[in-house]
Amino acid sequence: MENDALKDKLDALFRLQDLDIMIRELKDPPTKGTEEKMGFSVAHLEKLQLARTRLAERIPALDLRLYERISRHFTHAIVSVENRICLGCFMGLPTSAVSLRTEPGMVRLCENCGRILYWLDY
Repeated sequence: MENDALKDKLDALFRLQDLDIMIRELKDPPTKGTEEKMGFSVAHLEKLQLARTRLAERIPALDLRLYERISRHFTHAIVSVENRICLGCFMGLPTSAVSLRTEPGMVRLCENCGRILYWLDY
């Protein structure tokens, strides 16, 4: 059950990251122009920002601050782990980090790059 709470928290952070990436792309003139040429609608920036605000209100304050601090440095603040490898920096994780991943409700960070880690096999 506690793993479900962690999974829900990480899922919300993933959705927030996706919204942030879409907002960043719509604010970038070259990217916006490319998307318009490809036929994508780029007129809904305000709706994306509203959705981001609403989602951010549902995320615990400490987790939101952590995510926002990391996302200032990396486009993808949350990355998955595969075979004890952080897929953000592609460095191996120590065995201790892997064994701590099941600690109830705790968000884990990569010891090398500092990104939030997400194991796909929760």
